[in-house]
Amino acid sequence: MNEFTIFWDWVSFAVRWLHVVTGIAWIGSSFYFVALDLGLNRRPDLPQGAHGEEWQVHGGGFYHIQKYLVAPAAMPEHLTWFKWESYATWLTGFAMLCVVYYAGADLFLIDPNVLDISAPVAILISVASLALGWIVYDLLCKSPLGQNDTLLMLVLYAVVVFIAWGYTQLFTGRAALLHLGAFTATIMSANVFLVIIPNQKIVVADLIAGRTPDAKYGRIAKTRSLHNNYLTLPVLFLMLSNHYPLAFGTQFNWVIASLVFLIGVLIRYYFNTQHARKGNPTWTWLVAAVLFVIIMWLSTVPKILTGEPKVSQASQALMASPHFSTVRDTVLGRCAMCHAAEPGWEGVHRAPKGVMLETDAQIADHAREIYLQAGRSHAMPPANVTSVTEQERALLATWYEEARR
Repeated sequence: MNEFTIFWDWVSFAVRWLHVVTGIAWIGSSFYFVALDLGLNRRPDLPQGAHGEEWQVHGGGFYHIQKYLVAPAAMPEHLTWFKWESYATWLTGFAMLCVVYYAGADLFLIDPNVLDISAPVAILISVASLALGWIVYDLLCKSPLGQNDTLLMLVLYAVVVFIAWGYTQLFTGRAALLHLGAFTATIMSANVFLVIIPNQKIVVADLIAGRTPDAKYGRIAKTRSLHNNYLTLPVLFLMLSNHYPLAFGTQFNWVIASLVFLIGVLIRYYFNTQHARKGNPTWTWLVAAVLFVIIMWLSTVPKILTGEPKVSQASQALMASPHFSTVRDTVLGRCAMCHAAEPGWEGVHRAPKGVMLETDAQIADHAREIYLQAGRSHAMPPANVTSVTEQERALLATWYEEARR
C-alpha cells in the first residue's frame, strides 16, 4: 500500500510533465498561427486564391508564407496538420484529472463541508460537466447568437461565470478552479477535434475530388480558433491555480476566476491588435492591472465557515492511531507555524497551498501529503528550517503506513 502511494505520486509527476510539454506545443502553435494570420500582408500580385503573405526570419533563415483563404488550386504534396498537440494536451490533462482528483477524490475533490457526496457521484458530476460544457457552447455557436460575435462572447462569459460559481458549490476550492480550467480546455480541444479539423478535411476532400471548396468551412474554423486563442491565458491560470491558495481558498474564488477570464481576454486583445497592425491599445494593461488589484483585495477577505467541519472515516482512523498524539505534537511544533490560518513564520502570510495543520482533523486530512513531503522525503519544511529530526520523520512515515494497512 505504501509503495503504491509513492508509485502513484511518481505517476502523477509523469502525467503532469507530459501535460506541460504537450500544452506548450499546443499553445505555441496556436499563438504563432493567430499572430501569423493577423499579420498577413495583402498585395495585389498574389497568386490566384491567395489571401495574404508574410516574410519572417528565424534561426538564421528566411521564411516566405502564403495563406489561401479557401484552398490552393491543387493539393500540395506535403501537408502538415496541427492537431495532435491539442489532442495530446487534453488526453494528458484528463489523465492528470483521473490520477490526482479522481483517485484522490476524498482529499482533493470532495469537501463534505461544501457537498457531502460519495467519490463515484463526484466523479460522475465532474465528467458530465465537461461534456455538458461542450454541448452548451457548441449549441450557442450554432444558434442565431453565433452571427453576432460580440453578443455571443457576452453570453458565453455569463455561462463561464455561472459555471465558476457552480463548481464552488460542488467541490473543494482547489478542485473548483481546476475544473473550470478543464471545462474551458475541453471546449478548446473539442473545437479542434469536432469542428476545425473536420472542416479542413472537407476542404481537402473537395480539392482531391476536383470540386471548389465552400469558404464557410474556413470561416467557421477560423472563428473557433480565435475563441481558443482568447481562452488560452485564463486556462493557464486555472491549471496553475492549485499552487495559489490566495486564488482558490477564499469565499470569492469564483469571482476571482471570472475576473481572470477578463484579464486574459484583455491581454490577448492587446497582442492580437498589435499583430494585426491596428494600433497599440495600451489601455488594456491598465484595465488588467486594476482587475488584478481587485483580485488581490478579494483574496484577503476572510472565508466564512459555518458549522463544525466534518471528518471522513479515513481521517478518523488516522486520529485513532496510537502514534497520533506524538505525530500531532511534531506537526504542531514543526509545521503549524506556517500551515495555519494566521501563520507565525515571518514572511509567510497565508498557509502554503492552503494547507492548514492546526487541528487534529486537519492533520489527519493531510496525512498523505505529510507522509510524502515530510515522512518519506525532506521536501518539508524547506531547508529543514524547523529542524525536523530523522526520528520524527520516521514516526510520520510509520503513522501513515500502519494506518493505511
